[in-house]
Amino acid sequence: MLWALILLPAICGLLVFLPFIGRASRVILVSASIAHLLMVTSIWLQVRGLMSAPLIALGLPDNSLDIGMTAAGGWLALDHLSLLFLSIISVLFLGASLYSLGYLGPERKRRIIDYRDELHLNNQPDAVFISCLLLFLSSTTLVTTARHMGIMWIAIETTTLATTPLIFFHRNARSLEAAWKYLLLCSVGIAMAMLGNFFLAVATARGGMEETGLLIPDLLAVAPGMSPNWLKAAWLLMLVGYGTKMGLAPMHSWLPDAHSEAPSPVSALLSGALLNCAFLAILRMLGILDASGMGDFGRHTLIGFGLLSILWAAMLMIPQTDYKRMLAYSSVEHMGILATGIGIGGLATGGSLFHAVNHSLTKGALFLVAGNILATFKTKNINDVRGLLRSAPVQGVLWVAGLLAITGAPPFGLFFSELQILRGAIQTGHWVVALLFLAGLALAFAAMLWALVRMAWGSPIEGTGPGTNHTHSVFSEAVPVVLLVAVMLLGLWMPGPLAEVIELATRGLR
Repeated sequence: MLWALILLPAICGLLVFLPFIGRASRVILVSASIAHLLMVTSIWLQVRGLMSAPLIALGLPDNSLDIGMTAAGGWLALDHLSLLFLSIISVLFLGASLYSLGYLGPERKRRIIDYRDELHLNNQPDAVFISCLLLFLSSTTLVTTARHMGIMWIAIETTTLATTPLIFFHRNARSLEAAWKYLLLCSVGIAMAMLGNFFLAVATARGGMEETGLLIPDLLAVAPGMSPNWLKAAWLLMLVGYGTKMGLAPMHSWLPDAHSEAPSPVSALLSGALLNCAFLAILRMLGILDASGMGDFGRHTLIGFGLLSILWAAMLMIPQTDYKRMLAYSSVEHMGILATGIGIGGLATGGSLFHAVNHSLTKGALFLVAGNILATFKTKNINDVRGLLRSAPVQGVLWVAGLLAITGAPPFGLFFSELQILRGAIQTGHWVVALLFLAGLALAFAAMLWALVRMAWGSPIEGTGPGTNHTHSVFSEAVPVVLLVAVMLLGLWMPGPLAEVIELATRGLR
């Protein structure tokens, strides 16, 4: 099953280049997305039976995340933590794939008109776009299933290579700059993470465990005997390295450009899926630090980077006039929320994992709605979009609902996940953290509310207004509706299986 999850999208990504495939490549994209989600659903059904049994009865320790699904001699495995992130990726990818059906055709026609002299560089735009999307799904699946720190590093680097052509999809000066900035900064970050892996290996050797590899279960077993100084250095390198890919401040400078210039379905995947992969890598390393007895050191640094990201992003959102860049800075803020929750520990850990689910679904929906607004108004400037609720009522309602959800307004799920993190901070006596956390959320709320009021209400500016949306399809509105309804339902009712998976994943992170 694990091999199928990884290889199916990769093989489909290569098939789309066959000369006789043509427009059937879109069918391949959606079919691979559906098959991937069906396999993930079957895993949930299998795991459901395991969750109903005590862990001791399964021969697992009480704090184990393992669910007994392994491959490649233990180098690949699925646990409750990876299942949670894998499910987010699979659901969001299917939504982005369906949305892309209406996006590809008109976009190709537009580029043929605008870039006639550059057609030789991209004579199969659909194939390149779809292939990179499927390779992205394959690499992110590998990230979630990797139980070897080296394999995880390779998978995260592969996500960079798969998404760079997607950011450059529009083939203009801004997208070129964004793609190069993304490639260079993330490559520097991933190089630091690789150095962190080297330091981790040295930490085991200096502790007298030369034969230990980088398999995560082995590292957890020998962690108490690792060299403390080398282990701390490995943690800092990985936190900065993977934190660059995650979008933590001040390593986030690639993120606003990439999210703003990428096609809207790609922006949804970057924010809702890619950032989570880097977050998962940090969580894996934190588990090793916890097992060594130095978890407090790791959590304090996470709180520092988390609060910095929240406050920094909130302040940068205030002067924004580009609504896609505003959403990108919102992603930086929410990555800070995730890091802060994990750093606080206890109740806030579960809140952070729940927040990852809510943020991914909400931000995915918002970027898709932003794509609809851009296709209709032909501008990303907040000041040029007025009266959205009157001129484009469906997009207006979705935009209002999405911005209220992402700012943590009830009854959406983000309100309850942020409240749980705040409660965790208060319970553990992190009063200063709680105050700074609230201050950052308040600033972000004010910035996004001001943009919401300007865009949703008022009369259109003379000479501007909605035009024809050439990328419109039934999925361009249906997918954001489904995602936002899901986030609202998560605020009103937590499904039992999801609650159990989050609880079991939390046990190994407290």
